[in-house]
Amino acid sequence: MQKPWLVFAQIVTALVLVLATLLGLDRLFPGILPQGGNAVTIREVGHQGGAEAISTFADAAHKSQPAVVNIFTSKEVRVRQHPLMNDPFFRRFFGLQQDNGPQKVSNLGSGVVVSQEGYVLTNHHVIEAADEIQVALPDGSNLPAQLVGSDPETDLAVLRVQNKNLQAITFAKPDSLRVGDVVLAIGNPFGVGQTVTMGIVSALGRSHLGINTFENYIQTDAAINPGNSGGALVDAAGNLVGVNTAIFSRSGGNQGIGFAIPISIVKQVMEQIITQGTVTRGWVGIEVQDITPEIAESLGLKDNDGALIAGVLRGGPADKAGIRPGDVLVAVNDKPVTDSASLLNLIAALPPGKVAALRLVRAESNMQLMVTVQKRPVMRRATEE
Repeated sequence: MQKPWLVFAQIVTALVLVLATLLGLDRLFPGILPQGGNAVTIREVGHQGGAEAISTFADAAHKSQPAVVNIFTSKEVRVRQHPLMNDPFFRRFFGLQQDNGPQKVSNLGSGVVVSQEGYVLTNHHVIEAADEIQVALPDGSNLPAQLVGSDPETDLAVLRVQNKNLQAITFAKPDSLRVGDVVLAIGNPFGVGQTVTMGIVSALGRSHLGINTFENYIQTDAAINPGNSGGALVDAAGNLVGVNTAIFSRSGGNQGIGFAIPISIVKQVMEQIITQGTVTRGWVGIEVQDITPEIAESLGLKDNDGALIAGVLRGGPADKAGIRPGDVLVAVNDKPVTDSASLLNLIAALPPGKVAALRLVRAESNMQLMVTVQKRPVMRRATEE
């Protein structure tokens, strides 16, 4: 008969072996062993489950840099001077020179070659009111450029140079960007020369910024500074995803908040300018504003969707159709209106001369009115449509 302590030792050894086996199986197949009541389930990557390491974006920069150019403009301006400057004694006493006429003011920016036919895309504010435009290529040569057309409401302009051997940039697929994607900003900041900066897509669809009438910006923390305007924002493969246009800054320099016009808008505007010389948009003659929770409650609305008609142009298309101030527009041709910015874009996309169905809410009643769309005049205020 075995001694009691020997039996006990054998039992303990067997239990240890069973427990070790179960722990090993639980490592291979998590969840076999029951978890304690206070345990927290987490997801953890394996040894090879992390993000792919990228050590350089040199290929992307090399692919897109030849298509990014510097733009120099000049215009003549007359500086208003005090009437005393017309007095020869006053000028001689203070050693001042008489005004010899208009003075030339220079400006600089960036641009993107979008076609081998010599078309160059830039910002409207870069070439606005310019008397002379020069495009500097990456090889150092300068070419005179002609303005094909511009669109102040999106801040885009198209130039053309007489050179058939330019390297054009490759466009990315529209709406292919995601928040967190790596992007490169290429341009000529402060006139120091072509510069590449890196960041990520911080946000998409930024609007209500008061920068332009039509806003649907890519926000990025890639360094964008004065002189970058009109330059390229490219993805990690070197394809164009946007045109750099503005920064949010208290000092005038980069603070990590820059904005670029997405290529979905860029292509639409660019193609109209090249084929027509201008951009044609729809217009119905209304002024709108967003619906706040307070407005929704006062009008008996279920949510904040739609846009409130704040004003109607007398004799305009909307006025003739019977739309009144206080109406809430909720759909245009069955496309839902989420806010005033979406309404602006929906109506702008309507072809002039066509009839559009506007669905609205008036005094908690739903109705639909037919409006004959007209061509939109150039406007500066983002709330007018």
